[in-house]
Amino acid sequence: MGVRGRGAYDSDGFRAAYDKVMAKWPAEREALTVPTPFGATYVTVCGPADAPPLVLLPGGGGATSASWYAQAADLARAHRVHAVDLIGSPGRSEPAAGHHPRTVADLVAWLDALLDGLGVPVADVGGHSYGAWIALHHALRSPDRVRRLFLLDPTQCFAGYRAAYLLRALPMLLRPTPCRVRAFLEWECGGAVLDPDWLRLQEAAAGFPSVVKPVTGPRPAPEALRGLDVPVLLLLAGSSRTLDTYEVASRAGALLPRVESVVVPDVSHHALPQAAPPELGRRLSEFLRG
Repeated sequence: MGVRGRGAYDSDGFRAAYDKVMAKWPAEREALTVPTPFGATYVTVCGPADAPPLVLLPGGGGATSASWYAQAADLARAHRVHAVDLIGSPGRSEPAAGHHPRTVADLVAWLDALLDGLGVPVADVGGHSYGAWIALHHALRSPDRVRRLFLLDPTQCFAGYRAAYLLRALPMLLRPTPCRVRAFLEWECGGAVLDPDWLRLQEAAAGFPSVVKPVTGPRPAPEALRGLDVPVLLLLAGSSRTLDTYEVASRAGALLPRVESVVVPDVSHHALPQAAPPELGRRLSEFLRG
C-alpha cells in the first residue's frame, strides 16, 4: 500500500471503503440527508418506524456512522436508530460554506436542528469518544431532548488523555497517512484482531480534506455535571490505552447523580464500537430498555 499525505486524499477509495463497512449494517436501512444551518448532515436509519428514537454519534478521526455496524442490528430491534456522520469529519455530511460549528454552543444547536429535521423531539443518545463528548454537552444544554444517555469510553469528559497515548498519536496527527493510522490503531488495540474492512476505512480517511476544524474545548464544568438529571450509562474499555479507565469511572461517579459505570473487559478504546463483546451489547440493551 502506498503512503498518501493530506494532498493525495483518495475520495473514491474512501467512499468504496465506507460502503463496504456500511454493507455490514442491516439490509433494511435507509440514508437521509438532513439540512441544518451548519450544513447537510448524513444519517443512516434503521429499525421500526414507530420505535423510540436512538441517536448515535461516532468518534473523531476516521470514525463515521458506519462504525456502529456491530451494534446496529441489536439496537434496531427495539429502537429507530439514527447514526450520524459528524459535520466536517470524514463521512458524507457536508458543512455549509462559511457557517460551520465553531463552539460547543454551535454543536448543540447543530444537534438540536438535526433532531428537528428528523422529527424527533426527544431521543436516547449515545456517543463514542469525541462523539460522547458532544453527546454529553448536548445533554447538559438540552436535557429536555435526551431521555437516556450512554457514553462509550468518552474523551475529555471526566479526565484527560494518557500522556503516552498523545505522544504515540502525534506523528499521525501531524501527518496522517494510511500506514501511520494502521500502526497507531494496532498499537492502541494491543494486537487484537481488527476487522480488515473497518481498518481499511480508517486508513482511507487519512488526509480527509476538511475545511472545518473540529470543535474542542474544556471538560464540562463539575457543577453542570452535578445538575444533570438524566440517566447515564458509562461504558469504559478495560484495555484502553487512551484513558485511565478507573480514574474516569471514579470522577464520573463523584459528579453525575444518575450514572451507572461498567468496565467492558478485554477491549480497547479504538476497538469500540466496532468490536462486539457480549457484555457491551447486553448492557446497552438493558439500559435503553429502562
